[in-house]
Amino acid sequence: MAIRLKVFVEEQHVSASAEIDDDDSRSWQWVIYDSSDALKTPVAVVRLVPPPQAPHELITNSGADASLLPKYDTAHEPYIKLTRVAVLREYRGLGLGQRLVNEALGWASGHVEEIEEACRRVVGKELKWKGLVLVHAQVQLEKMYERFGFVTDEKMGRWDEEGIEHIGMWKRIDVEPRS
Repeated sequence: MAIRLKVFVEEQHVSASAEIDDDDSRSWQWVIYDSSDALKTPVAVVRLVPPPQAPHELITNSGADASLLPKYDTAHEPYIKLTRVAVLREYRGLGLGQRLVNEALGWASGHVEEIEEACRRVVGKELKWKGLVLVHAQVQLEKMYERFGFVTDEKMGRWDEEGIEHIGMWKRIDVEPRS
C-alpha cells in the first residue's frame, strides 16, 4: 500500500478513500523490491482483480442510477483487470511496470481455476474466464500499454477517475487448459 499511497495519493492527488477499495480484499498483488541495500524497499506494484467487475456505466456515466444497475456485470465475457500499476518516481524508466504486468499475466494464464473460483465466491455461479484482460489506462500511458500488447477500445470512450482522464484497453492472453 505504501507505493500506491505515494504514487496515487501524494503525486497524483487521488483521495486516499478512493485508492483503497472493495476490490483490494479479493485481488492478487505483485510487488517489486529494491534489495540493493540491507533493507528490501518496495518500489513497484500491480493489482489483478478477478471477475466479475462492476458495470462500466458506473464509472463512465456519473448520471447513471446505480440502483438500476447490477453490482457486477455478468452479462458479458468475464475478464480480469490490471489496476493500481505504480512505480516509485526514482525507479521509473527501468521497465519495472512491464515486468509487473508480464508477471501478473503469466501467473493468470496458469491459474485459471483460482481466478474462476474467486469469481464464483462473489456471484455464486461458475463463469469461464478465457484470457480477456482490461486496463483502465491513464491517457498519458496509452503508448506504454500498447507496447505491452493492449489495444484501446474507442467504444469505451474517455472518462474521469479522480481527476485523471482514462481509457479502456484490452488484451487477450493464452490460458493453460483446465485440469
